[in-house]
Amino acid sequence: MRRETQNILLVLLGGALLKIGLNGDYLRYVKPAQQPWVLAGGAVMVALGAVAIVRDIRAHHADDGHGHHHLARSAWLLMLPVLAVFLVAPPALGSDSVTRTEARAPAQSQAVFPPLPQGEVVPLSLTDLVTRAGWDSGGSLNGRTVRLTGFVTHSHGSVLLARMIITCCAADAYPLTVRLAGPTGAAYPDDTWLEVTGQVVPGTATRADRYTPDLVVASVRRIAQPRDPYED
Repeated sequence: MRRETQNILLVLLGGALLKIGLNGDYLRYVKPAQQPWVLAGGAVMVALGAVAIVRDIRAHHADDGHGHHHLARSAWLLMLPVLAVFLVAPPALGSDSVTRTEARAPAQSQAVFPPLPQGEVVPLSLTDLVTRAGWDSGGSLNGRTVRLTGFVTHSHGSVLLARMIITCCAADAYPLTVRLAGPTGAAYPDDTWLEVTGQVVPGTATRADRYTPDLVVASVRRIAQPRDPYED
């Protein structure tokens, strides 16, 4: 690869990092706290690439110039497909990742969890719900109606509400799932985002079923994908 091509690649990669860092697409790859590092990395790459390009242009003008400008134009043309790859962001991890990755919950031991807040319907993350369903010996979920947000995935005849969990970036993502009891969720295709209310069936989140509790659904509402599709 010629030096001109390497410099252009550096600028494109840095520009792509700045783009996804500013428009929110970086949330498909890393946690929100990583945004400053994404922006800083992109800015450094763009600056380094731009300095190198300016230096090369000056060097070309200083010599006899035979053929050099044609090489630079060729390098730019070669970068067009690379530009398309860098600037078209793939979708967030969804139902396909759930079926290919073993569902699991954060490691815990049996304990009495704090009671849920007062209210007819309590909003919970899937992390909190699955952890309580699997390890709360005090039964804080019993008889309580909760509100969950996630996407639909169908697996082995069951309809699951899922959310991908990341500790650092999308490379270490794994799913948490809740089984939707009843026919309500079956009407929605994979990767449909839903807001679901219902009650957890006690004792259904076990190691044998990979800590996937059953939820008796009370209501379902279709929603847009959240700006940050992952939990942490």
